[in-house]
Amino acid sequence: MLLGCIGDDFTGSGDLANTLALQGMRVTQFCGVPAGPADPGIEAGVVALKSRTISADAAIAQSLAALDWLRAQGCRQFLFKYCSTFDSTPEGNIGPVTAALAEALAARKVVVCPAFPGAGRTVYQGHLFVNDRLLSESGMENHPLTPMTDPDIRRWMAAQTVLKTGHIGFASVRQGAAEIAAALARADAAGARLIVVDALSDQDLIEIGTALDGVPLVTGGSGVAMGLPGNFRRRGLLAGGQNGWQGVSGKSAVLSGSCSNATRGQVARHQAQGLPVFEISADAAVAGALNPEEIAAWALAQDNRPLIYSSADPAVVRAAQEKHSRDRAAGAIEALFAAIARALVAGGIGRLIVAGGETSGAVVEGLGLHSLEIGPEIAPGAPALRSGLPNGSALALALKSGNFGGPDFFAEADTILGAT
Repeated sequence: MLLGCIGDDFTGSGDLANTLALQGMRVTQFCGVPAGPADPGIEAGVVALKSRTISADAAIAQSLAALDWLRAQGCRQFLFKYCSTFDSTPEGNIGPVTAALAEALAARKVVVCPAFPGAGRTVYQGHLFVNDRLLSESGMENHPLTPMTDPDIRRWMAAQTVLKTGHIGFASVRQGAAEIAAALARADAAGARLIVVDALSDQDLIEIGTALDGVPLVTGGSGVAMGLPGNFRRRGLLAGGQNGWQGVSGKSAVLSGSCSNATRGQVARHQAQGLPVFEISADAAVAGALNPEEIAAWALAQDNRPLIYSSADPAVVRAAQEKHSRDRAAGAIEALFAAIARALVAGGIGRLIVAGGETSGAVVEGLGLHSLEIGPEIAPGAPALRSGLPNGSALALALKSGNFGGPDFFAEADTILGAT
């Protein structure tokens, strides 16, 4: 294994695996830290954790365990992947995990770059934009778990870690890899251990990746990985090529726990098309008033892609959090979705589309999946996935970050997951 990756949620890890596969690496996504060694033919391994919203100490422990396993597989470079909207809080764990990984690897010149231009996320003058809006004005300021109220990534890192943070502006980035490498050296000489790097286009990210040849640790969104495979290819280390994708026939269902603007638009499109829906409220989930087997039976009885969702307006979510506490409300909904997913798979569902990072993590953990084969891209940042099941059958999945995908994502995903 050449490149070892640690993702802080399951949807982001799939996004990263998709990026690396598109750049020609043989990639496998692992659901948690594997118990045994990886297939030696894997060139990039992505260990998906469910650590985005847990305490810093717990996130550090999980991330270091993933690092130890990846180091044992012989990885030469490591990437810590977090969301391209830098989902965190001042007490969050992106900075602490980055610092812990840097210390474990004795890494300097650690790039911090959440940019993903294909999904509208760019970094300019150290500030994160979503399309033409600052992050703090993009709707992410209303996120129920990680409200992003400051677009300056340098300030976020300063709040979360004592390591000095530097910055490489776009004036240097647009000059290409050689200047970026020189700017990294200058920032390092000035004492900056963590370095926020601007990026406005995919080409910027490729140049950044080229400049990071041989740097032990890289952090950011999936976009920062675009230029890394080329470094291995130029050394003749990539065999390339992925296994042929095979979709799964049969029935499908959608589970949506995201409250993002994009996902709520996708839910609205599904409803407008007259397709079957079942809404889950936080009150009912916390009260234990919903039976997951009955909800799954309802879904299995439908003929056309039923949707089970709790994607409420942010104001409704805030009211539920104030009533029940954030952790209790989120935990009850995630546990319910995991149980519904188990009942759906037991009932023979072949394709499962899941919206929301925390929901996706709960579903994958609830199903006990160990690794995911990477298939074709459904939308930027959202690949088709496939996993074997204990009974010998297969499950095709789409694990979508809340803000990703167009209005018809559910239908598009269902089509690709069933393609043979």
